[in-house]
Amino acid sequence: MRKNIRKRTKRNKTININTKRIVILIITVFSLLIFSSIFALTNALGEKIIKGVKINNIDVSNLTINEAYQKLKEQFDKQVSKNIKVKQGEYETTISLDQIEVKYDIIGAINQAYKIGRNKNIIISNYTILKTKLFSTKIEKTININEEELNKIVEDISAKIPGIVVESSYYIEGENLIISNGKAGIKVNKEEFKNRIIKAINHQLKGNDIENIEIPIEEKEPEKISIERIREEIYKEPKNAYYEENPVVLHKEIEGIDIRISIEEAKKILEEQKEEYVIPLTITKPEVTVKDLRSQNFFPEQLSKYVTRYDESNINRSTNIKLASEKINGTILMPGETFSYNKIVGERTIKAGYKEASVYMGGKVVDGIGGGICQVSSTLYNAVLESNLEITERRNHYFITGYVSASKDATVSYGSIDFKFKNTRTYPIKIECISQNGICQIEIKGIKEDIEYEVVIEDKITEVIPYTTRYIKTNKLEKGEENQIQKGVNGYKSEAYRILRINGKVISRTLLSKDSYNPLERIIEQGTK
Repeated sequence: MRKNIRKRTKRNKTININTKRIVILIITVFSLLIFSSIFALTNALGEKIIKGVKINNIDVSNLTINEAYQKLKEQFDKQVSKNIKVKQGEYETTISLDQIEVKYDIIGAINQAYKIGRNKNIIISNYTILKTKLFSTKIEKTININEEELNKIVEDISAKIPGIVVESSYYIEGENLIISNGKAGIKVNKEEFKNRIIKAINHQLKGNDIENIEIPIEEKEPEKISIERIREEIYKEPKNAYYEENPVVLHKEIEGIDIRISIEEAKKILEEQKEEYVIPLTITKPEVTVKDLRSQNFFPEQLSKYVTRYDESNINRSTNIKLASEKINGTILMPGETFSYNKIVGERTIKAGYKEASVYMGGKVVDGIGGGICQVSSTLYNAVLESNLEITERRNHYFITGYVSASKDATVSYGSIDFKFKNTRTYPIKIECISQNGICQIEIKGIKEDIEYEVVIEDKITEVIPYTTRYIKTNKLEKGEENQIQKGVNGYKSEAYRILRINGKVISRTLLSKDSYNPLERIIEQGTK
């Protein structure tokens, strides 16, 4: 009996202990749930981002949405105002982030940061909050850029870098086909270059130090000259000029062109190791030219006129300007036809009459054959703009020019950089170009459209890049003596817009280009004698 009572008592004690444990467990769980709910609710109702949240390496812990926005905006504006330097050998230039319209979704990033720890599920929210406080949470947002502008910048740099491969090219001079042999050189890997730029921008916008980009290049041989392809491109049957009435449509004459010798003979000429080859042509003149159609004036009105000035006392440069002007003068462009400056002017050689004059090459001012012809291409560029024609290829100079303002120049280099435009008007146009007495004048003539716009070209400087000074020690001067051998010139960032008006009312405002001009360093010799 006593034994049974003892057993019952022991069992009751065990039950009481287990009951207490269950009660304590229930109270603990209930307390944790209440605490967890309060903890999650406190964070959910709070105005601040939880501790441990970073956006692109920028700590936004315990900040309100407005405070986080101000912090990120300040950091973004600071970094986007800086330029990225790119270089290859001695060549250096900069890329402005503003130029490629770098944008970052600050509001989207902050909203994403604010939502951390604010899940509808309390358990998930609390787990996220504790994890973030202990280990931090990073939000990585990619940038948005203007792909078209980035492509333009990459193309521009790829064309200007010194030592680039020069492809073979040709032009017609009188009754000869002049073929210029290509030259081996370097070629920019454009896709890799773009990737490096984007990577550097992302790196910079995270608050890191600015990276200098090495332009990726590879060695390249020029394409082999194909006389068959060239013959196919130049061959023409002669056609007389004629016109139609109601409405008046002009059909320009076409000279018949063919290679005078056989393809095999031409190939033998091309086997020789030369910089330039001359292949004789058979030119068949049409019986009727535009000049013979005197009953009609197809170019009665001036569509545009642009003038630049040059120093006529600089004989070599003046000679080059006049030669290029003569090549262009009288050119007729049919509707839909594209003008190529290099095709019309041809290669600038001593044999062709060009002289040595100052040119920009590899980021320096040096003497080169054909210096000055870029003034003609720039004058033509402005006349073309004011005629409201379509520009299909144009690049700005490495340095600012003295004959036109920023963003109103067009540089050319035979074999690599061309200036091209298309006649997008209804009627043919004629280019009249004359350079004399220190004035280069270009007029574009034709028939005005039914709706003719007033064209205004607006250019503006957006940033000034101060030049630096480099000192060179020389024993040719006494100590304390100095001699300036190169004047310093500031660099610039600039933009140009084409504005179309009718009766003074603005119809459209179109961005033509965003350009970057490098500063020209000032060089001073200091005596050591």
